[in-house]
Amino acid sequence: MSDATKAETCLIPLGPVMIDLAGTEISDLERKRLRHPSVGGVILFARNYENKKQVAGLIKQIKSLRTPALLVAVDQEGGRVQRFTEGFSRLPAAAHFGELWQRDRHTAPMRAFESAYTMASELIDVGVDFSFAPVFDVTSEPSDVIGDRCFHPQPEAATELLGAYIDGMHVAGMVAIAKHFPGHGGVSGDSHHCLPVDCRAMHEISDHDLFPYRELISELQGVMSAHVLFEQCDSQIPTFSSYWLQDVLRAQLGFDGVIFSDDLSMQAAVDAGEAGGSSIVECAQRAFYAGCDMVLVCNQPEIAAQLLQGLEFEPNQSLSAKLNRLSAVHKPAPDRLVGS
Repeated sequence: MSDATKAETCLIPLGPVMIDLAGTEISDLERKRLRHPSVGGVILFARNYENKKQVAGLIKQIKSLRTPALLVAVDQEGGRVQRFTEGFSRLPAAAHFGELWQRDRHTAPMRAFESAYTMASELIDVGVDFSFAPVFDVTSEPSDVIGDRCFHPQPEAATELLGAYIDGMHVAGMVAIAKHFPGHGGVSGDSHHCLPVDCRAMHEISDHDLFPYRELISELQGVMSAHVLFEQCDSQIPTFSSYWLQDVLRAQLGFDGVIFSDDLSMQAAVDAGEAGGSSIVECAQRAFYAGCDMVLVCNQPEIAAQLLQGLEFEPNQSLSAKLNRLSAVHKPAPDRLVGS
């Protein structure tokens, strides 16, 4: 790092908001926004990517702005959800491993491990800290938004494949972030565009959607909440629900990692927030009160600006240290490997 770059680097604890960028370079306005004390991370999209050299340079710039460096994340699941393609391995969708599991239960977990290792290694190579993966959603309803992002509709099979996938990420040096808690697989609606309502009772959700979480919770470093209303369980979507995030995820399941909200600009979160008369600042505060450590605001820079301007947040080392453990430089030690 040059002396000039060192001089520009600010000592700022990581904050609880993850935002995005408009293009392949950082504008002056974005540079100022990334130094805001409420910001703790950046999520990248396909619009931020031209090639590996470009994105590595972009990430280096992002990380040079602050100490500790801002977290850099991306959705690199494989299949139709893969933001970086040119120059990266084309990764299969999660359902591919479920289909293979039906034919060969010994080979499928190894292939899931290999795909996760490849994904994580290639991202770390350009400076990305983590992908929001894997998808823990176990489908029980036809769903366009989840669909082939689900490893298997049977919880036991999904759990075996998810465990192997997580091992692959860990061996490569990347944390695992499960989404979308407690599950987006029981609804047909897409929370990007509407507020899906799941009418199942808690025992049904527990036996199906929560099964992988119970089995693998100790191997997760992060969990992302779902914007789905489970009307038989709570009056709030999990993002705004202390029942789901504190009573179930923290207390019952024993999760001690980082809780992310899904994007607060998604229609489901907007609808759920409007039902309570909430602005973006109030929605973020509701998410924090419910138990989220970090909220995402994507694809609407004006909304992100409103949040950063209005959010009441006092920088603190405790949250910063917790978030910083997700950095790829803090390589997680795997509890087990495939076949062990």
